[in-house]
Amino acid sequence: VLLPLTLFTGKDTTLVPSAITGLEFSQSTRDDGRKTIYLDDIELVPDAVQARFWKPVIVSATGYAKHVDLTWKGVTDGAIKYVKIYRSADGKNYQPVGIQDPRRARYADFTGITGRTFYYKVSLVDQQFRESVLSEPVKAATRQMTDDELLSMVQEASFRYYWEGAEKTSGLARENIAGRSDMIATGASGFGIMALVVGAERKFITRKQAVERFLTITAFLEKAEKFHGVFGHFYNGPSGKVEPFFGRRDNGGDLVEHSFLMQGLLTARAYFNGADAAEKQIRDRITRLWEQSEWDWYRKTPDNKFLIWHWSPDQAWVINHPLIGWNETMVTYLLAIASPSHAVPASMYYSGWANQDSTGRLYREGWGETSEGSMYTNGNTYNGIRLDVGVSSGGPLFFTHYSFMGYDPHGLTDKYTNYFTNNQHIAQISHQYSVMNPGRYKGYGDSAWGLTASDGPDGYSADEPVLRKDLGKIAPTGAISSFPYTPVQSMKALKNYYFNYGDVLWGEYGFRDAFNPSQNWVSEIYMGLNQAPMAVMIENHRTGLLWRLFMSDPDIKDGLKRLARERP
Repeated sequence: VLLPLTLFTGKDTTLVPSAITGLEFSQSTRDDGRKTIYLDDIELVPDAVQARFWKPVIVSATGYAKHVDLTWKGVTDGAIKYVKIYRSADGKNYQPVGIQDPRRARYADFTGITGRTFYYKVSLVDQQFRESVLSEPVKAATRQMTDDELLSMVQEASFRYYWEGAEKTSGLARENIAGRSDMIATGASGFGIMALVVGAERKFITRKQAVERFLTITAFLEKAEKFHGVFGHFYNGPSGKVEPFFGRRDNGGDLVEHSFLMQGLLTARAYFNGADAAEKQIRDRITRLWEQSEWDWYRKTPDNKFLIWHWSPDQAWVINHPLIGWNETMVTYLLAIASPSHAVPASMYYSGWANQDSTGRLYREGWGETSEGSMYTNGNTYNGIRLDVGVSSGGPLFFTHYSFMGYDPHGLTDKYTNYFTNNQHIAQISHQYSVMNPGRYKGYGDSAWGLTASDGPDGYSADEPVLRKDLGKIAPTGAISSFPYTPVQSMKALKNYYFNYGDVLWGEYGFRDAFNPSQNWVSEIYMGLNQAPMAVMIENHRTGLLWRLFMSDPDIKDGLKRLARERP
């Protein structure tokens, strides 16, 4: 239903849309009968010129176990509001089943049925909801899939976030989709770089396509604003300038996000090992970015025990957040120690990351809300599983993912633990917690587990397997990115999310960020920090590809040797 605004204001009154604070519905006093109104969507639409329609063309239709992926020729005309998707079970009677943002030339139609052929047409809808003629039909059949095929399906869908959904100027990852189309997230981009390597190796794209994208990425990164060689958290893609998204203090270098980016870039440097000029150029650009990174600057003072998270060009160390583990920042210390040009002493791993004096203890007690693990070491048993290192019962699962997408935890042993074993125990503790389900949340169990950081009904939060930090939401990345640690439990979760929740969870970039069955809520977004770890850690489980590439780097090997000399 289209209602001109003049119905509300009169012809001679100008209404500023931003001044509207709400809509009120009322019923005539002459009618006291009970009425029910269903509202699907309300929006203000421009009084646009009618679009010049053309007949859309579906490029491909691919069937999977319970869904069909459709792609069509991209739409760039701003007058087009939606692409509308029609489905038929008999090739004759078509019903609308969905709409898609015209900037995304793909739609995942979750049919919920295996072993059936479906037929599709699409149309274009303009800003005034006028509709074009339908495309020619295409068909695809859903089919039974093996476990290996399901893994590839999830990897490819997650990879698409960084391939098809990338920011256009830089080729790097956006923070969220849907979200700002021109804002790059640095850490998510590092993870996405590793997902692109998976895509090239799995032949989701050709190596030539990957090379072209990495030439774009590395050219952008060389020109982008940096702070003593360190990237900021967010960037405006068209300008290459830092975007102070979290406030004016967030306008400089972010050493942790930089670490996630460098982990990805060093993996890519190892992957693009060809002798041709293009691959050599990629390697050379990454080497310059790596060697220009002034890790030692972020020590703040020559005698500081800690690396500092942020530095601002006009406010210096105003945030002054020391990096203290156990959390996602181990990779920052390991890379700082490994730097060939601006290394910090390997002793800082123990004085900073694994700090055991009052600074480290109070820091861990503050965010963990417990003294358990406040000395970095833990030693307690949770759900029948011993935890060597970690605050409380180990924390959110992304602690076991972000630093270990390139660094192989099998080869990381310090004076306290081996980190594959420790990470595996954290994943097992998280799994058992959801099986026990002390909060009695809907959906939790053997095949729905993995508390971690994600979107939620009340916004972003980092959930973990303790009742005070469990909000009842399940993020698919938690269990699926834990495949190297818990392959059986992770596969159960993947199948549950796809086969039983796929009608609300599955989309063109794979699993949506999170869901909360207790609140009947599903996230509307895919998150850049959460899609890539699924593609990458599944690959590390299947072939060890990213671990092998990253750990082959001579600088990384040297850094680990320096660290080993600090171990008693």
